[in-house]
Amino acid sequence: MSAYVSALDLFSIGVGPSSSHTVGPMRAATAFVTGLAERGELSRVAALRVVLCGSLGATGIGHGTPDAVVAGLVGLDPRTCDPGRLPGGWEKLGDGTPVDLLGEHRITLTSSDVRLAPLTHLPGHPNGMRFTALDAAGTTISEVVSYSVGGGFVLTADELAAAAADEAAQVAAELAGEAIDPATEPTGVPYPFANAAELLATCERHGLTIAEAAWANETALRPAVEVGAGLDTIWQAMSACVDAGLQREGVLPGRLKVRRRARAQRERLEAAQAQGVDTTIEWLQAFAMAVNEENADGRRVVTAPTNGAAGIIPAVGRHVLRTRPELADAGRAETAMRTYLLTAAAIGALYKRNASISGAEAGCQGEVGSACSMAAAGVCAVLGGTPAQVENAAEIAMEHNLGLTCDPVGGLVQVPCIERNAIAACTAVSAARLALQGDGSHVVSLDTVIETMRQTGVDMSTKYKETSTGGLAVNVVEC
Repeated sequence: MSAYVSALDLFSIGVGPSSSHTVGPMRAATAFVTGLAERGELSRVAALRVVLCGSLGATGIGHGTPDAVVAGLVGLDPRTCDPGRLPGGWEKLGDGTPVDLLGEHRITLTSSDVRLAPLTHLPGHPNGMRFTALDAAGTTISEVVSYSVGGGFVLTADELAAAAADEAAQVAAELAGEAIDPATEPTGVPYPFANAAELLATCERHGLTIAEAAWANETALRPAVEVGAGLDTIWQAMSACVDAGLQREGVLPGRLKVRRRARAQRERLEAAQAQGVDTTIEWLQAFAMAVNEENADGRRVVTAPTNGAAGIIPAVGRHVLRTRPELADAGRAETAMRTYLLTAAAIGALYKRNASISGAEAGCQGEVGSACSMAAAGVCAVLGGTPAQVENAAEIAMEHNLGLTCDPVGGLVQVPCIERNAIAACTAVSAARLALQGDGSHVVSLDTVIETMRQTGVDMSTKYKETSTGGLAVNVVEC
């Protein structure tokens, strides 16, 4: 069984516009130079070469990938850095600019040292990148291939191969009738699960909700105080992003010249609300658009489980707090949002483990679809749903996102991404409400839908998977 995916890892505070194309490459660049430093090789480095392959090369400009790589090389952390330091960092290199690797070893970098190679496809994942460090004689000191596998997670080629080998060994054991009982497998947590069926069985066997099982797992890895504070910080960052997006106005970066709309929506909704008009759904949509406008602007967001889908979980959470008077008390709201995030993360871990949360690998069903499913599960739990109803809500939400393509116009996380988050937030709430009308029993299981999503992603043409070579990306005339 793969290692447990913590909610504090799945939800990570970072910068826009993309977890896989901005945050991941930034982390990979920092990891590469950190490795050089740890081996005592950093002082020998005279030059660096970075090649951004496949999807990273195809939409890297619109996603700010070269800027993110430069920021990572100097040691900026996406969780804490000033987002304003990233834009333009690559172009400013020009024909040669001094750069301090990790802030301590100076070399000269040119913009051509970070190269986009959209037609070069590395074998492990569509989001591949190669880092090469050279000494003064031009001899290679170190070369590492890394993959940004979605949600800001990064694996080296060796780590990816090891994970694939472990997965193959488990499949072989299962085919031979040697499957390991998840309750006895050493994973470091008391309630391990590899799929939704195991998660539901664990909850039934121990009389737990999904959030309670997730809390027990989290607190087996970290002190309870740290887990609680971490979840609260994540929700506060999500909520702050909603508020910032509702206040800010202007034009988003890039040649599309997309105007922000969330602030104007807020003003119209406040006026309509004062007149007694029901604006519940419109507020939900405005919350989601506010976050994704912040993301498109390269500002602080929470990967949930990706940046391209970052608006759905915050929007649905704010919707619940806004529409449930019993959650007006700060203490009850805090408890509700912990339940919401823990449940959503447990479902998100299933997508990450058994399919993909990478748009370059699975299309937008892997990003917006996964986030919609996670939000549906979370809100169903907060509204009192049983584990079976929560699983049903997650299944309904993904079932109606199957086949969703990732075809960002201009390679920018703007059209159709911003509106897509607003629609998916509505779908998540509808899925939860529908599931709550039943007893949790249904024909298609969540595991079946996740496997279907995986297969659909494999079959989907590459031009519909974050390469901007198909769909809306080529059928919309850019002005």
